[in-house]
Amino acid sequence: MGINVQSFAVTNLRRRPLALEVAGFVVGLEPTDPSPFLNYATPLPGTRPTPGDVAALITAFTGRGLRPRLEFAPDAAPEVEPALRRAGFTTEAEHRYLACTPDTLVVPPGPPVETPRTDEEFAAIDATLSEAFGGEFAASPEGAARLKRQQDRGGFVRFVRAPDGTCAGAAGCSAPAEGTAELAGVGTRPAFRGRGIAASVTAALTGAAFDAGAGSVWLEYGGDGSRRVYERVGYRVAGRRLYLSLTT
Repeated sequence: MGINVQSFAVTNLRRRPLALEVAGFVVGLEPTDPSPFLNYATPLPGTRPTPGDVAALITAFTGRGLRPRLEFAPDAAPEVEPALRRAGFTTEAEHRYLACTPDTLVVPPGPPVETPRTDEEFAAIDATLSEAFGGEFAASPEGAARLKRQQDRGGFVRFVRAPDGTCAGAAGCSAPAEGTAELAGVGTRPAFRGRGIAASVTAALTGAAFDAGAGSVWLEYGGDGSRRVYERVGYRVAGRRLYLSLTT
């Protein structure tokens, strides 16, 4: 499909509240939250790290009390994975990613999708995503603020309103960069699943990114069920992403 996921990842990390350039890697940090899922690095395309480069990367994390962790598309920098493994990094996860283009996007029938406008709506979305992902992360004012910041900086957040006026399901999409955008965190509260909410939110966010100039949108899926949802919207397998970390 020709999307440059690794160049996108580099550009996106450089937008983080704190971004460091370390020996061929970009380290993106969230100063208000030590979660490893928010603090990680990615290599520049074509990076060929030496042992000293990897040591400097590790120090960038451990010097801040953080676990060294990377997310990247290994095909874009083939020498990074073996160099990290020699230093003791191990696999957290490996995923295929899917991508959609304007030619493949399908907008399915489903519930109306809204754009959040108030602090209360961002807080409801954050709480919904926490519930949707089984409490993997706790709802918090910081989480709601990150969602609002994403939208304020050119990204997109969309949700489906529950009958009680709160949120039934939601997701976010980054601002376009390098011709593409990442859609992430598609979640529906258990009580509202099976109603087409995930597909509606996915299609709305994908279309918003295309309207903003993206030539493609990509995402990672968590299982065959979610993959089928995304495929119905027009997503197709496009490549591989690797997650490595070091336990020190």
